[in-house]
Amino acid sequence: MNHFAHLVLSQPTIESTVGNLLGDFARGVDPHVLPKAVRAGLNNHRAVDRFTDSHPLVREMKQGFSRQRRRFAGIALDIYFDHLLIRHWEKFEKRDLEPLISKFYQRMSDGQELMPGENMRRVTRRMIEFDWFGSYREIDAVAESLDRVAGRIRFTNQFDNAIEDLLRHHERIRDGFLEFYPQLQQHVADQAIESI
Repeated sequence: MNHFAHLVLSQPTIESTVGNLLGDFARGVDPHVLPKAVRAGLNNHRAVDRFTDSHPLVREMKQGFSRQRRRFAGIALDIYFDHLLIRHWEKFEKRDLEPLISKFYQRMSDGQELMPGENMRRVTRRMIEFDWFGSYREIDAVAESLDRVAGRIRFTNQFDNAIEDLLRHHERIRDGFLEFYPQLQQHVADQAIESI
């Protein structure tokens, strides 16, 4: 799952927001120095990733990618899952989407001091400034995001235009996601890593 889904599966606190985002910025961070609630959010993020990466439906979706992009299929699916979650929001959530996105951005802004490392602070400020979550409604924004990721990979790759693989298998991926996501929600509830 990518940033948006991680926050949807988090608790409504600044610490949980920071912790659930931290999983993508945690390299070199000693979790034992984090506040307990931030550490719980980080653990929740990692549990979500483990469940997602090992799920048979997700593994099957990765096989639909072209050979040259399959290595990065997990990254592409994570971003596409945010798009699908937003597009099918009412199937999974009773909360209103727009106010929730605003709350996420406010918590990200308020949590800057809790974020270890300038990279996380810089990226989260960009998320807010350019409304990454709102933009994920549109497939063009997803394609741009995927191409930005391709540009950051430090070695020669053929990940650019990964949107082609996603669109080629859109129905299968969408249907798989619609089946998978409720199982992920239940897994997070059962694990209760961040129980309040």
